[in-house]
Amino acid sequence: MQPSPRTRMLLASTLAAAAVVLAPTPAQAATVTVQAEAYAAQAGAQTEATSDTGGGQNVAYLANGDWLRYDGVDLGGAGALTVSARVASAVGTGTVELRTGTATGPLLAQFGITATGGWQSWTTLSATTSSHPAGAQTVYAVLRNTTGGDFVNINWFSFGDGAPANSGPGWVPIDQAAWNAQLAQFNALVPRPVPANSVRVPEFNATCAYSHSRPDDPIVFPGMPGASHMHSFLGNSSTSATTTTGSLLANAGTTCRPGADLSAYWIPSLYQNDQVIEPNDVVVYYGSRLTDPSRTVPFPQGFRMIAGDAKLQTPTPAGSVNAFYCAGPGGEIGRSSDGNWPICASTATLMFHLVFQDCWDGKNLDSPNHKSHVAYSYDGTCKGDYPVAIPNLSFLISYRTSGSAAGFRLASGMASSMHGDAFFAWDNLAQSQRVKNCLVQKAKCNSDGDF
Repeated sequence: MQPSPRTRMLLASTLAAAAVVLAPTPAQAATVTVQAEAYAAQAGAQTEATSDTGGGQNVAYLANGDWLRYDGVDLGGAGALTVSARVASAVGTGTVELRTGTATGPLLAQFGITATGGWQSWTTLSATTSSHPAGAQTVYAVLRNTTGGDFVNINWFSFGDGAPANSGPGWVPIDQAAWNAQLAQFNALVPRPVPANSVRVPEFNATCAYSHSRPDDPIVFPGMPGASHMHSFLGNSSTSATTTTGSLLANAGTTCRPGADLSAYWIPSLYQNDQVIEPNDVVVYYGSRLTDPSRTVPFPQGFRMIAGDAKLQTPTPAGSVNAFYCAGPGGEIGRSSDGNWPICASTATLMFHLVFQDCWDGKNLDSPNHKSHVAYSYDGTCKGDYPVAIPNLSFLISYRTSGSAAGFRLASGMASSMHGDAFFAWDNLAQSQRVKNCLVQKAKCNSDGDF
């Protein structure tokens, strides 16, 4: 809630030296980060601790006419400049203007503020300008709002040479304008009331049947048909080495229910005595392991991620973590001769549960190893370099086979090499409604998104 009474004052200070992380040279190419609370002067500002560990302090409850001044901000040399701001808002409807020299000086960048889900629900906005003053500058952040009242908190600003800190081959930066629009649609949704008898577990799913097999991997080997070991594909029927976000969205054929999920999912093919055994079905769960699931946002369009390690070739004896197991009556009745695979009763089913990362850097759709843009929330929070909570994806895979002493093999090798890939292409509204209704409200939903 907005604090009351609200303290307002005009403060001049000697914090200019602390305002900036200085770069090694005046025309540096590195990104300069300015913490919002490190102002040299201000009007209307209050500081508070962010709720995410590693977020430090933020300047809170800013309203129309408030401003912050930062001295000695190194904008580097001439050329493109990318400016970013980490912001949070419970109400939205306003603008943060960055101006050089004075509070009415030339406009460097501006950010339209929409509701992010709360005063501590952070998102990073970016803008690029091709013309700007070079070298050390005085930069003002000026707050504009026509509806009255507090409308934004600010964590930090950053100034770079047009290239993100994590850039180069393999990094796929998010289209910030598209992501802002997707977030705005999500934040504007009013959740459906949860029935009194609902199971209060944050979860929805897509139930996906086997689609096709190819030695392709559009995430690891994009545009290189036949470069991968054999994969069993689920979901979008068009998935191949040349798959893109656009091609997934353009093809309405999917083996998943709901049909609004046009994503591509895949796992290494399983073999028994050199005969392929395709999965009976895969339930793709979207859940949350966070202490506060209400912080979860949808996957951005075109997001990519991998769980597991295709290169991991180690024994997986009984009781190993992340191992194949038997579910159902009779369960496991033995082990393969090499000890790496379970033998299931004829009434049981061979299973694997693959859990993906659930915290995101908020900047990239993919990374060179397809994992560096995401992390696991080991303590129930998303923080530091991975502050954005995304749905906790998992594959529950089942095979209609019992196995034998001869065991199995994966196309990638031993049982330990089990892994999964996800390339997201949901209808934005359909995914947002499920995240809002089911995850944010901590309610168990089915494949249709119903309670």
